[in-house]
Amino acid sequence: MKPLNDQVPSANLGHGGCTAGCASKSSLDTPPALSSEPVSGGHIATFRIPAMDCSSEENDIRNALADIEGVQSLRFELAARTLTINAPLAARENAIAAIRRLGFEVQSVEVSTQVPATFGLGDFGKALLALTLAIGAEALDFFAPDSLPLKGVGMALAAAAIAFSGFSTYRKGMAALRRGQLNMNTLMGVAVTGAFVIGQWPEAAMVMALYAIAELIEARSVDRARNAIQGLLALAPESAEIRQGDGSWQETPAEKVTIGAWARVKPGGRIPLDGRVISGNSAVNQAPVTGESIPVDKAAGDLIFAGTINETGMLEFEVTAAANNTTLARIIHAVEQAQSTRAPTQRFVDQFAEYYTPAVFVIALTIAILGPWFFGWTLIQAIYKALVLLVIACPCALVIATPVTVVSGLAAAARRGILIKGGVYLEEARKLRAVALDKTGTITEGRPRLVATEVITTLEPEARVLSWAASLAGHSDHPVSKAIAAGLNLPENGLTDFTALPGRGIEARLDGSKLILGNHRLIEDRGLCGPEIEARLAVHENQGRTATLLANEDRVLAIFAVADTIKESSREAITELHGLGVVSMMLTGDNVATAGAIAAQAGIDDARGNLLPEDKLSAIEELRRQYGSTAMTGDGINDAPALARADIGVAMGAAGTDTAMEAADIVIMNDDLRRIPEAIRLSRRTHAVLWQNILLALGIKVVFLGLALFGNATMWMAVFADMGASLLVVANGLRVLRAGASS
Repeated sequence: MKPLNDQVPSANLGHGGCTAGCASKSSLDTPPALSSEPVSGGHIATFRIPAMDCSSEENDIRNALADIEGVQSLRFELAARTLTINAPLAARENAIAAIRRLGFEVQSVEVSTQVPATFGLGDFGKALLALTLAIGAEALDFFAPDSLPLKGVGMALAAAAIAFSGFSTYRKGMAALRRGQLNMNTLMGVAVTGAFVIGQWPEAAMVMALYAIAELIEARSVDRARNAIQGLLALAPESAEIRQGDGSWQETPAEKVTIGAWARVKPGGRIPLDGRVISGNSAVNQAPVTGESIPVDKAAGDLIFAGTINETGMLEFEVTAAANNTTLARIIHAVEQAQSTRAPTQRFVDQFAEYYTPAVFVIALTIAILGPWFFGWTLIQAIYKALVLLVIACPCALVIATPVTVVSGLAAAARRGILIKGGVYLEEARKLRAVALDKTGTITEGRPRLVATEVITTLEPEARVLSWAASLAGHSDHPVSKAIAAGLNLPENGLTDFTALPGRGIEARLDGSKLILGNHRLIEDRGLCGPEIEARLAVHENQGRTATLLANEDRVLAIFAVADTIKESSREAITELHGLGVVSMMLTGDNVATAGAIAAQAGIDDARGNLLPEDKLSAIEELRRQYGSTAMTGDGINDAPALARADIGVAMGAAGTDTAMEAADIVIMNDDLRRIPEAIRLSRRTHAVLWQNILLALGIKVVFLGLALFGNATMWMAVFADMGASLLVVANGLRVLRAGASS
């Protein structure tokens, strides 16, 4: 819907290597398709780069590959730490070599099909060993500062601590500095090198050891948000029971099951693949896909989805999607891609940080040079304070404050059956002041039902009249006739001389009488519509109902009113929208009377009927002029122009539907309109947490900057402050994930 050139790469979700300023450019050189089909083809391969934490390192890799002949396109996915390269084999090998020269490990995706944990236990062991060595260096410096032999031992311990905890960070920082880039690694590399040069080697070791531990703890915390949506993938079983040619059943790996296979799932089991029920009846818990808390009854012909739970009966079904392209897999893939679109607050933070880090370097250099002149410090004191400033000013907490919150919000929404196609829509939903809604399938059930029956004649028993109506309606394929037959639910009698009257009704002979079942026009044509009948019909038509009449050759026998009834959740959803200060309007191609009647039942503020697609587009533009930010809610297909024109397009009931998942900015996986006010509330909560994190990160920086310049702050205290700020904003951001899970 929205232009692809508005997309920019996701901000980092890790501590190490996060940049203070990276170019706002698209991380996708080719527009991604919203599907989970694996990347394949002779020239296309996907690689995992475990240490690629942020857009700064993405840009380093992109620049390194820019001049390699044969590389046609690159596609980065920071959330999964993957790079897809479109290039011949020789060019791919050159690209991998170039990436490794930058200090990054490169893995084929076949090595591990799952996103690995950011760090392993070995990394924690190294960090703890480094901290022990740093403490030893601090102890030797404190208890024997003048002993040259012990000082040498202390320096060796400090160097070992730096090697164990920060060699990778130090190497990448120095490499970035050589390229003229000022990022987080550069800050730490300069600070540690400077501290060692001026003789503060114990503090240099402590800084790097504490930084490494902070990085590990933070990365594990952030992975909770990054992997929250990946956890849904585990809901789908790895194998399925598949019917064999001889009629037996065999457990088969889900990824090897082909479309069209006949599968079954027992009561209490999880459904392994998307499919259409062939036989059996059961209640299915669809919460993992649609967010519905109440199980849905399934019978022959109904769709079922991978990862949902079969609760009561055996179901046999035909597989309709491969394991890597189930509705659940597409949801996960869509959320991963959504992380590539930065929210407005994220862009603001990145733009701020772009100037922040160079400014910090300039200030630190100024303090080191001018401090002795203006404040009477020694040169060593001035340099030390400048180095403390570099550590304190590390932008990690600030830069990480936004993406972890946005990813938590996206995952929380997905768990509730709300697929938000980007951080920008997650944050912008809070601004909605008007919501336009299509009628059929959005506010109403989309299926006509018999809502009123009037037997008018007294010359025939009521049971016989209703039986005649059921018999005639049962012989017609018209949706209104089907609704009458289903509503009466009576046995049919044999008809003779059956005739369809296109656009008007049906005619037949039954029990010796010639009967017609048709619309208002047919009854008028037969001369059977008097003032009393007109008055009765007017009552139904004013309520938005479709009236069908049963008559014989002499008189009208009964009136049947059919209507597309509103969903039980629609009234509640509209009430919630009004409570949020959002105006509602219904846009429908149905007649004005029906539109008004449905709107009144649902409590909608305004209704427009007899609208063509271009009329809906005009209505959206009018709403935007009058109220501001506007959403259009529809099926994602027929309302495409209005969905595209609205600030946010919302597709309803898209579970299992590729087109609807592609069509809108927000996809409601079931037909529950209450998910829209829920999405608005989640957007407002996410935005509030974003700014809490920004203010928290900046506030802590300001306090410790003051202590560094005019107090007694040390380098390891600065690391504690940075570590504390980062962990606080991560924990605060994860509150969105927890709130979404418990709502």
